[in-house]
Amino acid sequence: MKPALLVIDMQKEFFNRSQACDGSLKSAVEYINAAIALFREKKLPIIAIQHKAEYLKPGTPGFDVHENIKLSPQDLRIIKTYRNSFTKTGLAKQLRTLDVDTVLVTGYRADNCILSTYRGAQDLDFTPIILKGSIASGNAEHIRFVEEISDTITFGALKTLL
Repeated sequence: MKPALLVIDMQKEFFNRSQACDGSLKSAVEYINAAIALFREKKLPIIAIQHKAEYLKPGTPGFDVHENIKLSPQDLRIIKTYRNSFTKTGLAKQLRTLDVDTVLVTGYRADNCILSTYRGAQDLDFTPIILKGSIASGNAEHIRFVEEISDTITFGALKTLL
């Protein structure tokens, strides 16, 4: 198994939308940063994926990854325009170039981009795993549902595997 960490849509635009959403995102940041530190220590790929839309474009303040996410300039970046991070991006090609076969999926929004990317990974023969506690939504039930129907791993178990 060679994993890569996907940090999806943890952009400034999505923070402060609602109290529930903001709390969920802040909670996910802790797990995402722990995973980033672990992947960096193990010299495994970290890929930040940012959503681009009519209201959210590169160069605008909301497009940037939130400053609390501990990314480095050497981490790969992908810009997407669809929910599925693999659709019309170079993500799959980059993962294959890195000999990655497993993706640890983290980020925002559980029932939308996270689930779409999870299923997209399966369709392309990658093994997707969701890190428990690392996905966010404005609706806690959506997080629970996505974690329930997906393969998940706790941070403690991830540390022992890597």
